[in-house]
Amino acid sequence: MSLADEIQKLEELRRQGVLTEEEFAQGKKRLLRQDGLGESLRESFERPDERTWGLFIHLSQYLGYAVPVLGFVVPIVIWQTMKDKSEIMDTHGIHVTNWMISEFIYLIAFGLLSSVIIGIPFLIAAMIAGVVFPIVAALKAQNLETWRYPFSIPFFRPRVLR
Repeated sequence: MSLADEIQKLEELRRQGVLTEEEFAQGKKRLLRQDGLGESLRESFERPDERTWGLFIHLSQYLGYAVPVLGFVVPIVIWQTMKDKSEIMDTHGIHVTNWMISEFIYLIAFGLLSSVIIGIPFLIAAMIAGVVFPIVAALKAQNLETWRYPFSIPFFRPRVLR
């Protein structure tokens, strides 16, 4: 039975006088799970722009595979245009920028160390992280969560750590 059917069933019971207004409200609240999972669900409907832009800011790093400069420029442009509109977008932008700068440093350092072979596994790990971390962060952004990329150097710090 769907959620709409369940709520309609509760409304019918209220109309018949089987449920009081308070019992109806409690039943509806329980169905919508407003005291737990439903709270984040309701927030996600109230703030769809933050979910969408949070997703884009992380996944826009992949543009660097098509045009190398875009993977760095587009996330920063999104961050700079959205940071004053939303604290969570400012935090996403800071985390993305810190990661991109850190990843660049790691790739250069591990690339140089690859000439003495020791850097090869680290270079491979950094490249894998560069593919996996934006996906994880984008999934977190869809739940209105922020995620600090592991191993990122905090060049910029968010106003409020989440």
